[in-house]
Amino acid sequence: MPDSLFTRILSARTSRRLRAFGAALALAGLLAGCSSDTWAKQYAAGDSKQYIAGDGTVTEIAAENRGTPVSFTATTESGTSVGSSQYLGQVLVLNFWYAGCAPCRAEAPALQTLSAKYADKGASFLGVNVRDQADTALSFEKSFGITYPSVIDTDGGVQLALAGLVAPNAVPTTLVIDKQGRVAARILGQTTEPSILDTLISGAVAETN
Repeated sequence: MPDSLFTRILSARTSRRLRAFGAALALAGLLAGCSSDTWAKQYAAGDSKQYIAGDGTVTEIAAENRGTPVSFTATTESGTSVGSSQYLGQVLVLNFWYAGCAPCRAEAPALQTLSAKYADKGASFLGVNVRDQADTALSFEKSFGITYPSVIDTDGGVQLALAGLVAPNAVPTTLVIDKQGRVAARILGQTTEPSILDTLISGAVAETN
């Protein structure tokens, strides 16, 4: 085969392979963008809906990537004042809910079970009721046997303290706050697998940093 013909065939084959490789890289980049940016695009959109739909997504944050400690004060359904500072040194599980929320009702028994499991074992639960008055919250807790307190956050004070960390209208949402008061994990939507939340809590309790 003449050298010039061989060179042209080799060049054509190499070109096709390079184009195929480039297309594969582009596709991989597109897929990676789709998988990682969906939540970010919703969060940054700034449109009028002002919430991110709760789909059960679980997010863990490595200790070195956690933000500043959460700081809030609020009043429980029983009229007691509570603040984030009193939970420092232990893990705090924050659950955003309201009585008319069907997923909130569905997950309530599992949350109560985990609350009892971790009582005096390094983790406390605190509900954040985003919509109801105190009497409605108390009625809900009595119906579902909830023994941990909830703060009444109809003025959005706790939600504001968590701006940038949790979508206020994604209800329910559960946050695991580490011993330093930083968000360590989030379940955006109903806790359908209590074992996952259990693992997140136990992991945060075991942390020494």
